[in-house]
Formats: sequence, C-alpha cells, structure tokens
Amino acid sequence: MKKSFLTVICLLSVMALSACTNSDNGTAENNAVTLPMTDGKPVVIDEAETQETSETAEETQSEDATETEASDIDNAVSPAEYNISSLKGPTTMGMAKLMSDSENDLTANKYIVSIFGTADEIVAGVVSGSTDIANVPANLAAVLYNKTEGAIDVAAVNTLGVLYVVTSGEEINSVADLKGKVVYSTGKGTTPEYVFNYILRQNGLEPQTDVTIEYKSEASECAAVMAESENAIAVLPQPYVTAAQLRNENIKIALSLTDEWEKVCDTPLITGVTVAQKNVIEENTAAFDDFLGEYQASVDFVNENPDEAAELIGGYDIVKAPVAKKALPYCNITLLRGEDMRSAVSGYWNVLFEADPKAVGGTLPDDGAFYMEMINE
Repeated sequence: MKKSFLTVICLLSVMALSACTNSDNGTAENNAVTLPMTDGKPVVIDEAETQETSETAEETQSEDATETEASDIDNAVSPAEYNISSLKGPTTMGMAKLMSDSENDLTANKYIVSIFGTADEIVAGVVSGSTDIANVPANLAAVLYNKTEGAIDVAAVNTLGVLYVVTSGEEINSVADLKGKVVYSTGKGTTPEYVFNYILRQNGLEPQTDVTIEYKSEASECAAVMAESENAIAVLPQPYVTAAQLRNENIKIALSLTDEWEKVCDTPLITGVTVAQKNVIEENTAAFDDFLGEYQASVDFVNENPDEAAELIGGYDIVKAPVAKKALPYCNITLLRGEDMRSAVSGYWNVLFEADPKAVGGTLPDDGAFYMEMINE
C-alpha cells in the first residue's frame, strides 16, 4: 500500500514537470496563451495577433487625429479683404472705429473704405461686382436687388431716421404749414424723396403741386443754401442739420420726419442699410460674419464714445469733428441684424411699394434679399 502511494506521488511530479516544460516551450514556439475552457474547449489567444490588432488601433487613432486636425484647419476662419463703398454722413460715421482698427491691423479682416457724396456714385460698383459691401439708402437696396437679379443681400440696417425739416425764418409747426412753400432737399430717387413725398401725401399735400421741392445733388449743398439764406426751408439729414446751424444760428429744426412718419405709418423709418454681394458672402461666410461683428463693435464705440468718435470721423473727412460731436446724438446710428433687420426693412419696403412701386425698383423683393446670419447670443 505504501509502495503504491509513493508510485502515485512520483507520477504526479513527473506530470507536473512535463506540463511546465511544455508550457515554456509552447509559449516560445507559438506565442499562444491558453485560457480556461469555454463550452468544454480551451480558448487560445495568439499574442502576435493581439499585438498586431493593438498596433492597428493605434494607427487608426493617429489617422483620426490627423483628419481632425485637418478638419480644424479647413474650418478655421480665413481673413478676407473687403472693398466697401459708403456715403458721407451717419452710415460712414458708424464705421469710423472699424476703419481705424483696420488700418492698425486690429481687425480680423482688411477693410478698404471709399466714401462718396451721392448714392449714384456707388451704384456702378455694386452692379459690376467690384464693390463687395456698400452702405446705401434703404430704398436703393431694393432697386439694386432687382437690378442685379438678386445678386446682393441686405445684411444690416445701419441708420434709422435722420431727416428733419429745418427753417431759417419761416414758422413751420406742422406738415400742413408747408403748403405753398418752396422746400430744398437732397436725395432725389432715394430715401429723402420717397419719405418726404409719403408724409406729404398722408397729410393731404401733393408734391410739386402743393409743395415745390427743389433738389440739390448733395446734402452739403442744401446746408450751404440754408446757411446763407434768411428765409428758407429744407429737408436735411443729420449731421448736415448741425453743420448748417453752426454756420447760421437762426436755423432751427421745425419738424422731425421720423416723428411725422410714425404718425402715419406703423413701420420704422429706415435711412440706410448695408448690402453685400451674395457670392462674396458665400465664398467666406465666417469672415463676413466677422465683418458684421466688427462693424457692430464700431457702432457701439461711436455711440458710447462721442468725443473720441468725433475725432476719428473728422480725421476721415466724413464731417468735421465739432459737427460730428454735436450731431451724433441725433444720427440714430445702429446695426440691426437678423430677424430685426428683415422685419424692419420688409415693412419699410412694403410702405414705399404701395405708395410708388418705382421707389423699390418696380418689384417688391422677396425674402431672398436678406442675409440671415447665425448670431451668437
């Protein structure tokens, strides 16, 4: 019995040594690891295959990271250079800080701003496409949209009501008091003409029949007439009202056409808007959105810092600095964008169209005329 027990012990020892030897040799030879049995069969994992799978995973992660970096580069905002045409007056006054920052390389994009005395001088560049962005009278934007067959977008409202009836002697206390008078004005074919005509008609007066209107090519000419006359009436925008008052202390504001408009119309009075070529926007939408953001910052600066803004405005010869400083509170410089812009402009165009279709180019523009950016709240 004792001998049998010892025999069993010996056999077990031999089997254990054999298992260890086979395990070492097997690992070295075939790089396999045997795990506990599943469904009665041993599970074998090839370490070479495991290593290869791990390396493949690492390569995939590396490729994904490279693709992500490339995507980030593709999505990065590429700066743009924009040619901008703008009118002397409030529409360009609001751009003064933007112009200064661009010159000092403080803006995301580069802005080359050309300033003109009349809207007619801007039209050719917009129609030909040589002008990327333009600040124009609100009704002219509709005309240009129709003329270019929808090649431009309205991107913002930059100026609200800035028109006033001023006198240098006549007592004018209401629109009715203008009957039988001669009134100097500017902006024939643009906002001043259509707004003044609309207000006259809503008050029972027919332009050029009940009220004679003499048009000058530029607001500065009207201001000069007022400054030199003892008894004259004119429709003038700011800051030219202020410029005339500084030259003739007898000039006073008789009527605000913004107030008179609101008495007969439930849509805001809009003077100027910012338009851009559709293809320019689509080529680099992110850069264009940066422009609107930087324009907004410029408008905010001008409204909040009149002293500094006036110096910038004077430096760009938009109007003289003393005039700008005194006029800024009355210029209604703003930057309406998105739905606020679309609603205001659509309402204004509708009023003009109903009064005189040619005021908007004969056809009322559709919603395709507006650039509806994604504004970050």
